[in-house]
Amino acid sequence: MKRVLVSLLFAAASALVQAANPAVLRVGVSTGASGSPPTFGGAATAIAQQRGVLEAAFKPDGIKVEWVFFKGAGPAANEALANRQLDFIWQGDLAAITGKAGGLKTRILLGDSRLAPNYLVVPVKSKAASLDDLKGQRLALFKGTTQQLAFNRIAAQRGLSERDFKTINMDAATTLAALAAGDVDGVYLPVNALALQERGIVRIIADTRRDPLLAAHTHLLVDAAFEQGHPQLVQKFVSTLVANAAWVSDEANREQVFTAWARAGVPVSAWRRDYQPDTLKQRLTPLLDPFFYAHYRDAVRSARQFGLIRKDIDVDAWIAPQYLREALKTQQREQFWTPLAADGKGAA
Repeated sequence: MKRVLVSLLFAAASALVQAANPAVLRVGVSTGASGSPPTFGGAATAIAQQRGVLEAAFKPDGIKVEWVFFKGAGPAANEALANRQLDFIWQGDLAAITGKAGGLKTRILLGDSRLAPNYLVVPVKSKAASLDDLKGQRLALFKGTTQQLAFNRIAAQRGLSERDFKTINMDAATTLAALAAGDVDGVYLPVNALALQERGIVRIIADTRRDPLLAAHTHLLVDAAFEQGHPQLVQKFVSTLVANAAWVSDEANREQVFTAWARAGVPVSAWRRDYQPDTLKQRLTPLLDPFFYAHYRDAVRSARQFGLIRKDIDVDAWIAPQYLREALKTQQREQFWTPLAADGKGAA
């Protein structure tokens, strides 16, 4: 009996230790930081970082928030998560998928940005007019990131694959330098393509603006062990980001949002062009709607098809929508954002 009692007391003490609040919440960002202080752009979470909303929310609990940026993008953030160095991660679809398929125990909490176009750019003196014209030539490709998945899907639509090009694995900064030096013949880029075009460094010869299924998606996820031990902190984290997303989605704040993102290096003029004719609500919704689920299911299928992962992922089990539902209900924002249908082209 005494041995049983000791075991029960030990188990109870262990549970209390596990449930104790951490001193720091470690938030990984799957991109390099720029500016002073360091920040990034194109995401509602970037505005949360600049506004300090998470820091303010967790200060009464005696918890600090630490932002960790990764020049190596999603693959580097996944490695940090595998080493138990992060609690939450902001990242794109492919990085999360490869991490999950590789054994990382994570849960997707909410969306962050969507429908961002990809632009095919070539050096300004290039005569290429389409992706087909670049067959056999040097294409920069940041492997393991959403850029690689988007490129493979775009190429597949034209009956092409990575094998039809001389793909060179380059991070974002190296790609920009290689473009300026003429060391690569083309690359798909996000909004910074518009900034390079404005400076006369590249020509944009195609984009994915008319096809929502080829757009880039980002999200927030949590380490599953952290979620299990601290569900109340996960709820506060999600609720804080939902309130922030509502501020970011307000058209009255449009110029403030673009100005804040410009601190990371992409000028306001490029953000204005990238967001035409979209509203902030369309692009920066946190919703886990039919389009979100369909995109990630299709991304998993595509990643397997292109040999980027070796096993399937149960997307429905991976996503944890209960925190977002509670946040929307508590804040009376259940009708604030319009959910999209699975094809991304109309309201659900």
